[in-house]
Amino acid sequence: MTNRPFDALAPGQPLRTGVAILCVLLILPARPTLFAEQAQAAAGPPQEPAAKLPPAQLDSLVAPVALYPDPMLSQTLIASTYPLEIVQLQQWLEKNKGLKDQALADAVKKQSWDPSIQSMAALPDVVKQLADNIKWTSDLGNAFLAQQEDVMEAVQRMRKKALDAGNLKTTTQQQVETKVVETKTVVVIQQANPQVVYVPAYNPVVVYGAPVYPYPAIVYPPPPPPGAVAAGMAISFGVGVAMGAMWHGGWGYGCGWGHNDINVNINNNFNRSANINRNTNIANAGNKWQHNPQHRGGAPYADRATANRYGGPGQRGSQLSNRPQAGTMDRRANNKAGAGVADRGGVSDSANSMRGDRGGGDRIGNREVSRPSAGDRNAFSGAATGRGGGSARASSDRGSFSAGSRGGGGRGRK
Repeated sequence: MTNRPFDALAPGQPLRTGVAILCVLLILPARPTLFAEQAQAAAGPPQEPAAKLPPAQLDSLVAPVALYPDPMLSQTLIASTYPLEIVQLQQWLEKNKGLKDQALADAVKKQSWDPSIQSMAALPDVVKQLADNIKWTSDLGNAFLAQQEDVMEAVQRMRKKALDAGNLKTTTQQQVETKVVETKTVVVIQQANPQVVYVPAYNPVVVYGAPVYPYPAIVYPPPPPPGAVAAGMAISFGVGVAMGAMWHGGWGYGCGWGHNDINVNINNNFNRSANINRNTNIANAGNKWQHNPQHRGGAPYADRATANRYGGPGQRGSQLSNRPQAGTMDRRANNKAGAGVADRGGVSDSANSMRGDRGGGDRIGNREVSRPSAGDRNAFSGAATGRGGGSARASSDRGSFSAGSRGGGGRGRK
């Protein structure tokens, strides 16, 4: 069979083909960016960069912990990024007051919390401050996630203020030194005795002076008498805590002042073995700490940009102030993730697991948690209180848990 010439085609076919081509040519010049616009529409509206906290606000935010020894400071900053687990740890400690030393280390290591939370069990005073003032703790953690370098710089500014005022100095509890780390001059605080750590207690107004931005509204120790301040006693210390079994292998973290990051000690009692395997984000990060979103337990991040970075639910609007987007927490997601706070297999006391599927602010950790007042609703309390549990059950299936909750993709409709 031979091919027919163009004019031998069926009557009218060349005309229809020509008309179709002409229509396409008429459309394209009018909308040359049609496909780009369609792709942008499918991707959603462009994201606005997260609003950053100004230096003065960061200074006040870090003021209560800026004078902690470097290892304790770094661990506290990390722990603050997991506010729900801090609440759970405090409740667990209340129920296990009889555990000490090796027994405490062994028992807390069995919990499914992040290693930074597990090792906090040896510092009950710090845990109490963080849990009792969870709004400030959550704001501190959110700021650290969004502005890590800025937070570390704020710590140095506050240390220099205390040093210049004569309120920060070497004592029998701590060693204070100004040194050059790489190209930066920084104030370093270490334990005077490597085997014993003391938690400093101080009133920021006495130590640093009046703030530009108000200091966090938390409970501070009463100001010392004028004579004590003149003698350089603005900072007090409680009973020393022996390192012992809880820190076998040394502290888990340290401040990397050269790059304003956190160094991870993988030989620490809680960071090695099973825990380090669970924290896969550390394994390939050159021993630099990276946030593990599996331990957020559904607590929303401060802004959408941070949420997208870590694959979790974020807040609408400005940073650190608005309520999170409502959603639902899929219990299956936490069960399959293996490291989430709601994983009942990792928490020996079922009352300590997050009841994300039932809602209600009094169901974080156990039913004895009181609901914060309306004025306390912030980046964390939105998840903790919620309305009818809607906010508390943040949509973790959108983030890093989604693969687990859907069985790695699930079945599509046929």
